[in-house]
Amino acid sequence: MTALDLLFAPRAIAVLGASATPGKLGAAMADSLASFPGPVMKVNSGRPDPDRGFFPSVGEAAAAHGITPDLVVSCIPAAVTADALREAAAVGARAALVCAGGFAEAGGDGALHQHALAEVVRDTGIRVLGPNTSGFLAPHRRLTASFVPGAPDLERGPVAVVAASGGVNHALAFALAEAGVGLRLGVGLGNSLDVTQADVLDHLAEDDGVRAVALHVETAAEGRRLTEAVRRLTDRVPVVALVVGRSDIGDFARSHTGALATSWRVTRTALRQAGAVLVDDERDLVDAVTALSRVRLPANPRPGIGLVTAQAGPGLLLTDDLRSHGIQVPPLAERTVKELRELLPALTYLNNPVDTGRPSPALTQVVERVSEDPGIDLTAVYGLLEPTAVDLPAALTAARTATPLVAVVGGPVEQARQTRRELGEAGIPCAATPASGSVMVRALVEDAAARTRLEAVLTAPDTPTLPPLGPVDEHTAKGVLADLGIRTPVRRVCADPTAAHAALDDLGGPVVVKILDAEILHKTEVGGVQVGIRTHEELDDALARMPASPALLVEQMAPAGPELIVGVRRDPVFGPVLALGAGGTAAEILGDVSLRLAPLSAHEAHAMLDELATRQMFLGARGTTPVDRARLTHVLLALASLAADDAVAECEINPLRVLPDGDVVALDAVLLLRDPRDQGGSDDA
Repeated sequence: MTALDLLFAPRAIAVLGASATPGKLGAAMADSLASFPGPVMKVNSGRPDPDRGFFPSVGEAAAAHGITPDLVVSCIPAAVTADALREAAAVGARAALVCAGGFAEAGGDGALHQHALAEVVRDTGIRVLGPNTSGFLAPHRRLTASFVPGAPDLERGPVAVVAASGGVNHALAFALAEAGVGLRLGVGLGNSLDVTQADVLDHLAEDDGVRAVALHVETAAEGRRLTEAVRRLTDRVPVVALVVGRSDIGDFARSHTGALATSWRVTRTALRQAGAVLVDDERDLVDAVTALSRVRLPANPRPGIGLVTAQAGPGLLLTDDLRSHGIQVPPLAERTVKELRELLPALTYLNNPVDTGRPSPALTQVVERVSEDPGIDLTAVYGLLEPTAVDLPAALTAARTATPLVAVVGGPVEQARQTRRELGEAGIPCAATPASGSVMVRALVEDAAARTRLEAVLTAPDTPTLPPLGPVDEHTAKGVLADLGIRTPVRRVCADPTAAHAALDDLGGPVVVKILDAEILHKTEVGGVQVGIRTHEELDDALARMPASPALLVEQMAPAGPELIVGVRRDPVFGPVLALGAGGTAAEILGDVSLRLAPLSAHEAHAMLDELATRQMFLGARGTTPVDRARLTHVLLALASLAADDAVAECEINPLRVLPDGDVVALDAVLLLRDPRDQGGSDDA
């Protein structure tokens, strides 16, 4: 067994700081562990009493019990924790849970205490969960390593919770219990000094009793290791992630792309790209894992949803919410509608959603017919409990459907709660409101779509030729892009005004004239760009308005068209991040940007445009030429390949203009290189 196996499935446990005094942390922990089937050793160096089972050290407790504890649960102050765990490791303990606070989160001496604890981990190999956490729960092992009241009463089940916070771990565990879903493992990471979320996810990947994982993320210091763990786990079970920090702007690079890509956004992007289903709050997290612990659709880019409602109004709420989130609720086939006409009154609506008018005795057959429609992959049913009309749970459990079911049941509180529990035990996820039902359906759909994306092959990067280390001017940056197959304007580098006049004759007007200075990244702000120049007189006037520069760049002016911004930068946690947004100020003002980690598949690159709120500007709105999706995808993949070279810090094309033929051209480009001395660190630092 690994040390992490022994953390969550120990054969024997020792509690440091165990106490017989009610209200003490050590007393609460010992009480919670009372149901554990193996030995629980009580260690109290200050008040040992072997006759009452309190020993002065782990070694003496182990000798008295005739077994070495695999797990040590520490309820002692931060200042003495490191020494106590070093002694426990010397006896043979392989894992520890450190509940006390007062470590790095407290600052001052707390940081020193955490450093001392880290040294114990390094020197002994003991695995430490925490510090500063309320512990973990493993009901199927009758193991409640938690001092939170009520935690020992939680029932076993198929959902695992991996939370950054011990408090969130327990809050989610209790919320799942309220939803009628039991817990397989609930872990609060605390300070994550040693055991991390990736460690726990890898552990869960080997646990056949887990059917879904709720992941709560406050920071993602592990970067790619976390996403790789999510990716491995989603091959077997779904992961639903809640990322905290929507309002945290973060400290990003100087480019517009970096300013838009907040750490919250990058973390969500990384987890979604790894296959996780994303939610916005803890209520949605509970609804999503409830559904996914009972149903998982096959991989499918756009599952079709069939809706059956016994009350039109709530059914419309459910339909509207699904469609507003881009969920496909397709019309039913003519044959299906014909069969439904034979089952339902003529006044009801039959073409998805299917309205039965009231809970109908024919509900079972209606649900079966809808589920058998060729365009339907998941069937959702709404109904109020009206026992005199139909036994709703019996009707749904009796249905022999061709697709999985999701139910939404309303009614008197206790009866509705019991119905939801009965349906859940029958494998039918059941929500209390249309909004919760929509969350469940969306989670199932997103998981199916994610598995389709994960099947796509990553694109092998090209090997661009980079200039020597140092500041890179626009002409050189565009040369690198051209080598990658990205279209750039025809241009001339000019050492002086005379050469600029010759370039105008050579290229013909109109042209754009720019200062060419690698030290100035935003030329427009200093008056370093003049456009629409057709004559030599206009060129002289333009040059007179421009600041001094080592050289000039004269380019053919591109036709008008909608503009995008494309960039790649190196995130300190996740590594290369690719961004696509509307050009100009729209992306910055509206936050209209789509992100991906590099490398990525052509499928992912192709999908980025569809995530922009302004996407219709580039898809032919108001008679404009739609962008060539293949060419745009090529640009995105080319920038991703550029970022594969550790020498590249960031690259931005702004604007990337859509031409009348649909192709795109890089009108401006910034390329920043990294000093070789800065390239030795990990992206997970």
